[in-house]
Amino acid sequence: MKITIFAADQQGTGEFDGGKITEQKPIAFPHEHTAVKRVGPLFYWAWGFTKNGGLIPFHHHQAFEIMSYVINGNVAHRDTLGTSSVVGPGGAQVMQTGTGMNHEEKSFGTDIEGFQIWFEPYLKEAVKMAPTYQEIMHDHFPIVEKEGILVKSVIGEGSPISLVTDVKMWDISQKPSKNHTHTIPNGYSVALLMIRGNGSIIDSTKGQITPLHHKDFVVIDAEEIESEVIFQSQDEGVRFIIIQVPTKVDYPLYDK
Repeated sequence: MKITIFAADQQGTGEFDGGKITEQKPIAFPHEHTAVKRVGPLFYWAWGFTKNGGLIPFHHHQAFEIMSYVINGNVAHRDTLGTSSVVGPGGAQVMQTGTGMNHEEKSFGTDIEGFQIWFEPYLKEAVKMAPTYQEIMHDHFPIVEKEGILVKSVIGEGSPISLVTDVKMWDISQKPSKNHTHTIPNGYSVALLMIRGNGSIIDSTKGQITPLHHKDFVVIDAEEIESEVIFQSQDEGVRFIIIQVPTKVDYPLYDK
């Protein structure tokens, strides 16, 4: 198993609406500066912030599967399919952009925070599909809470989100001094973003302990065997996002 950690200053950055919206990008677009260009079919991951809201006007997407996931505040979505949608904390907006669609995003409230994440199916086939939109509110996701650990399945494992791309995603919160074990199947990789608190990660095979800090981005490659990692929270507790994808896929990936 290979564990690589990228601090905030190794990640990409961006902004919209005259700087009202700022972004930390664990995975930026290919032409942008960042330490990680992709993890398998996980193509792009932006973590956005705005104090009092902002607007990203109508723009075009095609073929990629794109999810906005809200941590705090509200995000409104409009598109050329006729959709008008608003989701709040814990909600998601999912576009399978297919042959193409335009949309705009408007955030409102106070201290808005969320992600936009792009997953890459086989683009040659995806571009033939009719575009779709789906909204999912927080309480529609499967959530399991046990012994101070809350695990929300955002994609996969009973989630209402169904994508063509092979991906699973979890939103995990741990109270202080708790351990959460995650098994990574053979041939898969995990991308992890620490959005609250500090902790550590333990390689169960080697017993190696690696510190994790707020805003760290972690890439874990199971390589050729099933691997098990343990996430430990410190005194203040932690919250992190895990995205699991194949390390390699059997179709060509976008490389521009």
